[in-house]
Amino acid sequence: MAEYTGIQKAAILLIALGSERSAEIVRFLNEPEIEQLTLEMAEVRKVSEEERNLVIEEFHQMCIANSYLTQGGIDYARDVLEKALGEQRAFDIINRLSRSLKMRPFDLVRRSDPKQLFSFIQGEHPQTIALIMTHLLSDKAAILLSNLPHDVQAEVTKRIALMGRTSPEVLKEIEGVLENKISNLAPADYTTAGGIQSVVDMLNRADPGTVKSVMDILDMDDPDLAEQIKRKMFVFEDIVMLDDRSIQLVLREVETKDLALALKGSNEEVSEKILRNMSSRAGQMLQEDIKFMGPVRLREVEDAQQSIVKVIRKLEEAGAIVVSRGGADEIIY
Repeated sequence: MAEYTGIQKAAILLIALGSERSAEIVRFLNEPEIEQLTLEMAEVRKVSEEERNLVIEEFHQMCIANSYLTQGGIDYARDVLEKALGEQRAFDIINRLSRSLKMRPFDLVRRSDPKQLFSFIQGEHPQTIALIMTHLLSDKAAILLSNLPHDVQAEVTKRIALMGRTSPEVLKEIEGVLENKISNLAPADYTTAGGIQSVVDMLNRADPGTVKSVMDILDMDDPDLAEQIKRKMFVFEDIVMLDDRSIQLVLREVETKDLALALKGSNEEVSEKILRNMSSRAGQMLQEDIKFMGPVRLREVEDAQQSIVKVIRKLEEAGAIVVSRGGADEIIY
């Protein structure tokens, strides 16, 4: 497989995985990466079964090696891989992973326990905390956010949302203090982190109390930013994640016209979820309203869906329904 580049192997892997699984992976890539992969996938003409299997096997080994690195560091990973694959193969895999890790800031911090990390960063400036949190998985960032004082929570959230590019010098300085180890970043390299989506991913995994506290302060401090975050935190299609009782409570608060417009532009899964929680007669009337509605503007559909999302948020804030936010968000009836 030496003749294939990394991006070519990635393209072969996505083709081998099939469209559904590949779509799930592509969601986590940025636009330049997606463009590169799309071009490579379009260029792939014919790959033998042997080549495809080699790519899958290599990917599998890299995943295992990365897991070992996360568990016990590079020496532990090398030791396990040497026993499993032999010295040369282990060397090749570790060498490739090491090169990629050098380009990832805060790698050791990413593997740290959130409680230990909190004890270190709690006295730091909100901008520093925000920068660190943008390089953590959303689950860990949510734990850190929940433990910060309420006023700091909102300030950090705001700074993450408004954060753009961060120079490597700043990253090196902060990482050096945190890890006592400076990343070998290229002088012209910049890392993009933060933004609205980072805040949404983090808040969707935080507890409702933290979310309410942060959003209440942002509503007063920066209403426009707060509204942007709210719009992304729960989209209309997420209604399928609500239980039947919650759906029924939402339907009581929603106008029929808004519901018909919203379902006009929704997928089948959403429609089925809604109709299943209505009486046969009401469901039939709703379907007739949609059928005879005719063409509608996309903006009208989006506005109707957003009005329903606002109802869901209002009911959640009142404690009438529970919106799952990932992680260990278990509900006891």
